[in-house]
Amino acid sequence: MANEHANAWTDREVEAHWDRVAHIYVQENDKVKETHDQRFRETIQYLNLPEEAHVLNVTSRDGEADDYVRQVQPSADVVNAEISAGLMEVARRLRPDIQQVKISNYSILPFYNERFNRIISLETLEHVADPIAFLRELHRVSTRDARLVLSCPPATSEWPYRIFTALFGGHGEGSHRFLPSKEVKAMFEKTGWKLLIHKGTILLPVGPRFMRNMAERLIERCQGTFISELGIRQFYVCEKY
Repeated sequence: MANEHANAWTDREVEAHWDRVAHIYVQENDKVKETHDQRFRETIQYLNLPEEAHVLNVTSRDGEADDYVRQVQPSADVVNAEISAGLMEVARRLRPDIQQVKISNYSILPFYNERFNRIISLETLEHVADPIAFLRELHRVSTRDARLVLSCPPATSEWPYRIFTALFGGHGEGSHRFLPSKEVKAMFEKTGWKLLIHKGTILLPVGPRFMRNMAERLIERCQGTFISELGIRQFYVCEKY
């Protein structure tokens, strides 16, 4: 049976894009830093780190999520897995002490079974050539009591992304397919992940702070509706079946 969720590009093409933009990645994100860093603040709320935390952060980009994990649990064992050697070099310069592992593709992760009890996957699923294989690998390398916190933009973000990029530039997204939440949930079902929480966030990514705060209060009240699907960052919290 054909994999209906597979994409037309390869993981190597994704790697090539992030290598090309690695030198501007941090400076472009710093232009919208509050919105960019929301992914980490939100993740920590859901991660529920245990005392003995073994965390896989995939993909790790410049390694910033590592900072947030260690603020909560300084002794955590955090493995930052990244497909782009260019971004790994950026992370090495900024955070020379973090633990990094280069991955060649998203369908075969270089870790043994049940290695991690916490998985962080932020803005990655939309880039993966074979999302089903990726989610199965996350399932394989996680313990029975593991928790997965995953974020990705919804399908409704495609045109806002294109408009923003045309007006303001940025590092771009390369090969990607923003996914409707219905499809993400279907993929969880197929790969052994039980969904605990789904939440749409960031209804207004730019603009005056008071307007952004008003937009967040609105989307918070409208979870489970089409308005929540308009949030440019959708969070999913899962545990294993």
